[in-house]
Amino acid sequence: MSLPETPLRQPRFWLALIVVFVLLLWVFGPVLMPFAVGLALAYFLAPIVTVLERHKCPRWLGALAVMVAFGIVVGGVGMLVLPTITNELGALINAAPIYIDKLRGTYLPWFENWLTRFHPDDVQRLRNAAGESAGEAAGWLAGVVKHIVSSGFAVIDTIALAVITPVTAFFTLRDWPKLTGIIDSMFPRRAYDTILGLLRDIDHALSGFVRGQALVCLALATYYGVGLSLAGVQYGLAIGLTGGLLSFIPFVGTLLVWSVSFVLALVQFNADAARMGYVVVVLVIGHILESYILTPRLIGQRVGLHPLWILFALIAGAKLAGFVGVLIAVPTAAIIGVLVRFSVRQYKASRYYSA
Repeated sequence: MSLPETPLRQPRFWLALIVVFVLLLWVFGPVLMPFAVGLALAYFLAPIVTVLERHKCPRWLGALAVMVAFGIVVGGVGMLVLPTITNELGALINAAPIYIDKLRGTYLPWFENWLTRFHPDDVQRLRNAAGESAGEAAGWLAGVVKHIVSSGFAVIDTIALAVITPVTAFFTLRDWPKLTGIIDSMFPRRAYDTILGLLRDIDHALSGFVRGQALVCLALATYYGVGLSLAGVQYGLAIGLTGGLLSFIPFVGTLLVWSVSFVLALVQFNADAARMGYVVVVLVIGHILESYILTPRLIGQRVGLHPLWILFALIAGAKLAGFVGVLIAVPTAAIIGVLVRFSVRQYKASRYYSA
């Protein structure tokens, strides 16, 4: 005899499903990266394959053509850009001790002269505090880098990533209608329309954010790379391209470009007001473009993801599942955001809200 359904049975089922998913992610996280990247790539390219299929192109042929074209584009861009970034960043790292010595020789006397205004005991306490803070910051940064390397890139073999990712993406693209059909058939019929509406909202948020953020990163990388180079900042091209591509992480790309380029400008231009002004103008215009033009127009409020929520998701994802967690952090945040907004609408439509 089957038990009667109660309002709590379905929530318990979905909660158990979420718990199982999180446990599987935690257990198999280190080996999921190539599959996660392949699925994300397939999701990104699926609309193109669908368009080709509508024009009488076989699904497998469209998937193969799109993957080959994507590989050619990525490979071509990589061959053009990566050597420049690698060479300039390597030269910057090698020249870092020289820049540090020059920075000390130029600005340390001025700073020490400024410190003479204070009592010697206060100056000593300030130096001790600065030294302790610098040591803690360096240790924290080294720990973060070590964690990222050990939990992400070092665990997954590069060859396996290069092979499994395109294979996963191809088969997912080829079988996309079958996969979505299987998932669709598993939805409970009584809640089918509700689930379908939620999935449309999730797809709208994910596609809007991923494609919009990719365009924002590309635009910022181009602008900062060209702008800093024209401003005369040495290694400006590599700094601008790297910072622009990292701008998908809130504040990280902008902080990198601003801090590194400003310090390099201080050393290279010897506090020349005019040349420093050019650098500041480039940085300010870049911030205005990102905050008031590119992000609102290319991503927009329809995504519904606040930058702080994205930052929290990235940190939580890295802590829970390493590099794979970083990859799925934003999609997961978008899904949770859609579900939270749906829950709020349901609550406001219930008798508990209106009572």
